[in-house]
Amino acid sequence: MDEMEHMVYILKCNDHSLYTGYTNNLEHRLKMHREGKGAKYTRGRGPFQVVYIEKFATKEEAMKKEYQIKQLGRKGKMVLIRNWLKEVMQNEGSKEL
Repeated sequence: MDEMEHMVYILKCNDHSLYTGYTNNLEHRLKMHREGKGAKYTRGRGPFQVVYIEKFATKEEAMKKEYQIKQLGRKGKMVLIRNWLKEVMQNEGSKEL
């Protein structure tokens, strides 16, 4: 029944701060952030860089992960981002083989 893609994302703002959010339509959500209609926190902090994305089958799972990430300090978030980027790069490398 629930056919939407649920995801948690982290944005690196222009001031180098990190914003964690949930969406079921990342493209639309990023557009809202860029237009200043997204989260209050991101207003005036653009441009943004997506530095982390994790997809989930249900909204509940995604919201739980968003909460867990928001409990992390900056160092914990940076470790999460670094590990995710490493995984993305490894996957990209294996596609070329």
